[in-house]
Amino acid sequence: MTVLDSELADLPTPSGPMRTYLFRPAAPGKYPGILLYSEIFQVTGPIRRTAAFLAGHGFVVAVPEIYHEFEPAGKVLAYDQAGAERGNALKISKELGAFDADARAVLAHLAKHPQCTGRLGAMGICIGGHLAFRAAMNPEVLAATCFYATDIHKRGLGKGANDNSLDRIPETKGELMMIWGRQDPHVPLEGRGKVHAALCAAGTNFTWHELNGAHAFLRDEGYRYDPELAHLCLGLAVGLFRRKLGEGDLRVTGAAGPAETKH
Repeated sequence: MTVLDSELADLPTPSGPMRTYLFRPAAPGKYPGILLYSEIFQVTGPIRRTAAFLAGHGFVVAVPEIYHEFEPAGKVLAYDQAGAERGNALKISKELGAFDADARAVLAHLAKHPQCTGRLGAMGICIGGHLAFRAAMNPEVLAATCFYATDIHKRGLGKGANDNSLDRIPETKGELMMIWGRQDPHVPLEGRGKVHAALCAAGTNFTWHELNGAHAFLRDEGYRYDPELAHLCLGLAVGLFRRKLGEGDLRVTGAAGPAETKH
């Protein structure tokens, strides 16, 4: 499906305007919405391609800049040591409540978007996995996919590095999909076990996938990229979202009507 990615909005939040990029099907009709959270590097090329992938499968995808209070609109941090240090410093400089307010702003924007059905999901990668985990605590989020969500097990998100994500798990009413790499040093076996136990204790509706992959195996740049795992896991995510959010007008492919099937 052809994707439009030229739309952006500066959404008002309590901590200032937040640049948010929208990727959506070019075909007319309405589609479910997905809040997509980036890694600590903000809206990089791999994140844009992930957003376009989701939009190409029939979703309106909104990607916010998670550090909008600290960086100018459009800022992308490099995939290098300096970029990693900056991103990691900002994740414990931003108020935890500001992350949550950002999520509500994007979800509200998606819900009223003229091409969105109003059925919403969330997905995130690395810190974005943690942010999607928290976004799922909003009742309108029907499903969330969290790729190797960092810092949940050690309560390390937000100013003071003392978040309450584990405590708030009972607020999650939709379905979660948790995806991890066994060779990811940021979320070791003990940490994954802590998250799994908390989800079970809360009676959360979730699926759990552990694969032989490194941190950042989904990112299509760098030596840790694993295209086979990425293909598998993105398919799992699309399956979850279609099952919980619906397909919208997926079969509409253009103003002239449905596409012709040739044999």
